[in-house]
Amino acid sequence: MTVFEANGSRYHGPGASAPRAEAAPPIVNALSVDVEDYYQVGAFAGRIARGDWDGYPSRVESNTNALLDLFDAAQVRATFFVLGWIAERHPGLVSAIAARGHEVASHGYSHTNVTRQSPGAFRADVRRTRELLEDISGTAVRGYRAANFSIGCDSDWAFAVLEEEGYAYSSSVYPMWHDQNVIQLRRRGPFTPEPAAELLEIPLTTMPVLGINLPCSGGGYFRLLPYGVSRWALRRVNRLERRPFIFYVHPWEIDPKQPRIDGLSLKSRLRHYVNLGRVEGRLRRLLEEFRWDRVDEVFLTDAPGLTPAWPRRTSA
Repeated sequence: MTVFEANGSRYHGPGASAPRAEAAPPIVNALSVDVEDYYQVGAFAGRIARGDWDGYPSRVESNTNALLDLFDAAQVRATFFVLGWIAERHPGLVSAIAARGHEVASHGYSHTNVTRQSPGAFRADVRRTRELLEDISGTAVRGYRAANFSIGCDSDWAFAVLEEEGYAYSSSVYPMWHDQNVIQLRRRGPFTPEPAAELLEIPLTTMPVLGINLPCSGGGYFRLLPYGVSRWALRRVNRLERRPFIFYVHPWEIDPKQPRIDGLSLKSRLRHYVNLGRVEGRLRRLLEEFRWDRVDEVFLTDAPGLTPAWPRRTSA
């Protein structure tokens, strides 16, 4: 990856070149991966019990390695939010993520919504997963993402628990309506949520249209909608709001040959399987057209000579 410094700021990206003195610094966006297998998604929870997960052929290692190769080719780094359940069964994958310069972060142990956990169970979950990932990767685990973005108004106690357990940031709020999560806190920009003192919450990116926050951070919307819709929305975030966006993808989303699960509703089949064959090509375009780095580098870095892309405390 090309890295250069100018006017007290550092820039990352393939073929980066110093901007003209009068140009605004380019926005570096945060790339993230939710490391879970195809049978662990929230839409399948009513069809596949957690106790049956070991009975399904795993494809997470090969798919995640394919993403690692794709990121290497584009010379970008990302944050990988890894399930503890996956880490126990594929420790070499976690080691490979860290060895290739990416951030290892926590996705909880078994993809359980925070709203279905007591504070004590949640604490045990995030502590267990953090210790497991740190032992395997040999790196500090600073970030957390809740299953199905399930921290909201009725579970905001989780922020204080995360801070007490040593996490520096969370990316667990999607400020829009979705049937797999709760009605979320509506703040679009990063903020320090009460009662936490220092923990930074980095919501998934949305585009406000007529008072409604529309999704544009990846996942199913990136697959189902034309690529141009995502590109348009993300460019607006960079150019008009002058803020970085956060994008996410799952390893199974680049795997059109994954086994099909029987007994799903039409809605679940459409949500999971439509356009799987197009995601890898779209992702390649996205990596070429925008600048990228790890979540911690984009939102938390305050080293000398490096200006964070977003202030630590905001309420926007």
